[in-house]
Amino acid sequence: MRVDLPVRLVLDTNTVLALWHFEDPALVRLRRLIDTGSVELATRADALEELRRVLAYRQFAIDADKQACMLDAYSLRCIRSGDEPANLPMLPLCRDPDDQKFLEIARDAGASRLLSRDKLLLKLNRHRLVRPLFGIVTPESFCQATE
Repeated sequence: MRVDLPVRLVLDTNTVLALWHFEDPALVRLRRLIDTGSVELATRADALEELRRVLAYRQFAIDADKQACMLDAYSLRCIRSGDEPANLPMLPLCRDPDDQKFLEIARDAGASRLLSRDKLLLKLNRHRLVRPLFGIVTPESFCQATE
């Protein structure tokens, strides 16, 4: 899979955390692409709300000011996808209903890739309704494809 830049991406919540909270060294290339504007990110209100809730999880021990800064840093880099599009192609149902929104955002925003490490989402990459619309790949494989 070779990726020609620029592209529009959707990041699931865990990928956002890997980039902005954990600063995963395997994703340095992706962070650089985002910071330089070489890729465009898409999201919508319910995904941002999920991120806000997850950032507040006690196990992450992120103080309230840093939570707000991380949410703002991500949100400011994103274009917003509409919440109720009409006449768009059907999507398969994800076995985890909380992840359905990421499929919808990718479709609605015309994203070329949804980046996730979630096995249920990754499995849908081969689905006949997803293949013609966008790819679902790990952030690591996206980084490798853009080198």
